[in-house]
Amino acid sequence: MVDGLIGKKLGMTRLFTGDGRWIDVTVLEAGPCTVVQRKTKDRDGYDAVQLGFGELKETRCNKPLKGHFSKAGIAPKKKLQEVRVAKDSALKTGDEVKADIFTTGDRVDVCGVSKGKGFQGVIKRYHFGGGPAGHGSMFHRAPGSIGQRQTPAKVYRGKKMPGRMGTDRTTIRNLEIVNVDAERNLIIVRGCVPGATGGLVTVSKTTKRKA
Repeated sequence: MVDGLIGKKLGMTRLFTGDGRWIDVTVLEAGPCTVVQRKTKDRDGYDAVQLGFGELKETRCNKPLKGHFSKAGIAPKKKLQEVRVAKDSALKTGDEVKADIFTTGDRVDVCGVSKGKGFQGVIKRYHFGGGPAGHGSMFHRAPGSIGQRQTPAKVYRGKKMPGRMGTDRTTIRNLEIVNVDAERNLIIVRGCVPGATGGLVTVSKTTKRKA
């Protein structure tokens, strides 16, 4: 089987443990994902499956994608993602992968696009300390000096400065699965995941397990 799924973030809530403690959890709709394409090492150089998630209107689908889905005999999907599989995997085009590939207690990595914060200064973007807050300081939230003198007479690339914050591809690793509802394709993970409610995420079994 596969080690990952495409899903959607439904929101956050909390659960109570048996000893009365409560923990923050995130509810994810993981699948069902349809196998749109099967890739093999002989033809493509590696073994993988291309999964599709979410329905997409044909009017929002361009001609190349229409041909791709038509060849597979599958309705257009909103999100496509490749996942590696074993060489002897029995998955083929048209098969469905659901949330039951995960079990309670598994550790997963969740990848998504973080929330956009717009144009922000260095204090919010990089947690600069700022200047004195007293009256007459004239230096409160400014970044300070950004270069040198005549040599090298330029600002180096990568300098921490004000700019766009958020909307970055972000991965949260080693999240514990608290519960799996296979019938409704729901996965409840402990902690938070990147992105806004309703955003698409990729859930895969972790590759860097904590000691």
